[in-house]
Amino acid sequence: MAAPSESSEAMIFYDIAMATPYAPNPWKSRLALNFKDIKYSTTWVHLPDIAQVRRTLGVPACRKFSDGTDFYTLPILVDPNTKSRIGDSFDIAIYLQKTYPDSGAGDLFPPQKLEFAFNNEFASLVPLSERNDIEYVDYSKFNTYVDAAFTAHVSLVVHNLPFHPATAEATKAEFVRRAGVTSWDDFQIKGEQRQKFKESFHTMLGDLGKLFLRDISGPFLLGKKASYADLIVGGWLRMMREALPKQEWEEISGWHGGIYGRLHDGLEKYAEVK
Repeated sequence: MAAPSESSEAMIFYDIAMATPYAPNPWKSRLALNFKDIKYSTTWVHLPDIAQVRRTLGVPACRKFSDGTDFYTLPILVDPNTKSRIGDSFDIAIYLQKTYPDSGAGDLFPPQKLEFAFNNEFASLVPLSERNDIEYVDYSKFNTYVDAAFTAHVSLVVHNLPFHPATAEATKAEFVRRAGVTSWDDFQIKGEQRQKFKESFHTMLGDLGKLFLRDISGPFLLGKKASYADLIVGGWLRMMREALPKQEWEEISGWHGGIYGRLHDGLEKYAEVK
């Protein structure tokens, strides 16, 4: 299918309403939409309302908690031009590539080896997607491992997440309930515990960073050409930049020769919030 014309109806992108956008999976999709130069607008949904919005749109939950109950989250993309509704960031990327293959900067999934794996030693605060893709398998596995790797270290940022003032208390209460802790302050980590997380994070980013050293001509895995693999990592870097203390973000973005600072900055051209 050809790229949308100027007269094409704008897509609707659903993201979580926060004081500033931070959620990594919506960021992956925003970066992909902008990479493809797709016309869209953002509908902001307060976190307590996400389940109802997904039900109203007829988009089922794509993840489950360990007890089998549905985990409702965003993003969702609605394309009125094809009457499609997609409720998972990786599925959104596939949809954009297959439906609008030549739009914007081109191919989101160019062939490349994405040899990275991660074994989690920390408990996960949120469930991860379980995928069994038959297309773009290397990218799917990479997405799963990167999600696991960053989620394992999300305790570094949870206490500083920029919740929307209108729903901050309700959102914090839901986080406390899901995690089975007694209060919001239980999410604050400092001292030796924080240092342990940072050391583990440094090691993980070093392992992941080896992929970025294969082509040093640019900030991306393929040098000067961005792909969805870069957007996967970039979505998580957006969260880290927004929720880490400024000094820690500056420290982390400079680790491993500044790989991640350059990647974050290199994706800035696809980071417009529309």
